[in-house]
Amino acid sequence: MQLELAVDGLVLVVAVLLLGAVLTAALAARPASRFRIPGALLFLGIGMLVGDDGLGWVSVDDADLVREIGVVALLVILFEGGLTTKPTDLRLAAIPGLLLSTLGVVLTAAITGAGVWLLLDVEPVTAGLIGAVVASTDAAAVFSMMRTTPLPRRVAAVLRIESGANDPIAVMLTVGLLAVADGAAPGPAAWAWFAAVQLLGGLLVGAAVGAAGVWVLRRVELGVEGLYPVLATAIGGVAYGSAAVVGASGFVAVYIAGLAIGSFVPRRRRSVLGFHEAMANAAEVGLFLLLGLLVFPSRLPEIALAGLAVSAVLILVARPVTVALCTLGSHLGWREQTVIGWAGLRGAVPIVLATFPYTAGVPGGEAIFDVVFFVVLVSVLVQGTTLLPIVRALGLESPRASWAPVAEALPLDGVDVDLIELHVSDDLALAGRRLRDIGNLDRTLVAVLIRDEQVLIPTGETKVEVGDILLLTTESDEHAVARVTAWARGEHGAGTPGQAPGHPGRKR
Repeated sequence: MQLELAVDGLVLVVAVLLLGAVLTAALAARPASRFRIPGALLFLGIGMLVGDDGLGWVSVDDADLVREIGVVALLVILFEGGLTTKPTDLRLAAIPGLLLSTLGVVLTAAITGAGVWLLLDVEPVTAGLIGAVVASTDAAAVFSMMRTTPLPRRVAAVLRIESGANDPIAVMLTVGLLAVADGAAPGPAAWAWFAAVQLLGGLLVGAAVGAAGVWVLRRVELGVEGLYPVLATAIGGVAYGSAAVVGASGFVAVYIAGLAIGSFVPRRRRSVLGFHEAMANAAEVGLFLLLGLLVFPSRLPEIALAGLAVSAVLILVARPVTVALCTLGSHLGWREQTVIGWAGLRGAVPIVLATFPYTAGVPGGEAIFDVVFFVVLVSVLVQGTTLLPIVRALGLESPRASWAPVAEALPLDGVDVDLIELHVSDDLALAGRRLRDIGNLDRTLVAVLIRDEQVLIPTGETKVEVGDILLLTTESDEHAVARVTAWARGEHGAGTPGQAPGHPGRKR
């Protein structure tokens, strides 16, 4: 009976907290949007308000439990991030994104740690731990920010790849420095081997499990649409567990598995993405609430100067230098580099990593946690609230979804027809031409044209303009997107001129 009451009480407390957090966020949505206050900051604030150091309604004193729950929440967020990462992102930004997620983490940790050691009276190992913990950008904060900030496609692709793949190196550095603090200093070979196993192992396991998951999702008929997101979730869990068993990074494996499913299972994409977006939002809310409960705000003034110093080194020195070095030769201009540097938000991941020295009993572990929490607050508050004005001032605000490729399949579940969304850019052959003058596609119909947020029904006389969005209906075909893309680019053989104007492939 006592166990049942305890469980019931826990469920009630969690439900009330989530309800209160979501309602508060909804009520604060308009002023928060006006002042660009990230939702993560609101949820952290609610957690601190109702925690031990605030109203005292909820007490969380088990940092180990918080760490485990935090890891699960991060997995949910990373899986959703993989699902929403497009293959075009990899083609656009694989090299700078992967450099930032590997070498960039090491450089950030080294520069930040050196700055902490020079500015603060701490031991080198403590300075190194602080640098390692804050070295990785946070997938939860970055993905959330990209949903509301219209970034250029390549900039968004770099940030998405970096945030999805940079956690293993930060974990490696943190765990290695904890070993140094315990007196067991690993050599360079051990560090390199650990990093290789984590990254390459996670990549291979994620690719293998993701490929198997794609095969299952494309061929198994479950009968109930709501079961496909559950099956996708199970595949993500298998990816993480399999990677953990072989000693590889479950974070990388989950992200890669999500990337495979999002890229190669178009007919289930709507239901899978909708479910996991809701799951990721819930995980984000719960994670920041929980981390807010763990901190003691009364201790923050004591470390405010130290936190500001670490924040300044990280945001103004380490991050810009790292971005500049890791994007050399990538043809990203100084404006894009500036946005990438400023958009590298810190969030839940550094706080979760800060629980490692906290729970390991490292001298000063509590102070490290408080400093890292302060750094996250500064990052989310300062960078999160000023990113959009900076993007606008630099002239990089994108008028469309940052991840949108040339053509995107939007399958209509339950019928053997797909809807293809095509964004018209100035490099496409159909830009500036009438539909009747454009070669048409077999079994494909130009159904709707969207211009300046107005929906138009096109005719043969309709002239396609840069910035238009065309919606085309086509018979279900795994090659339809490639055909439409080739047709839009005017590639030879993609279309068949002379069919019904504005209505390619109409059966007569």
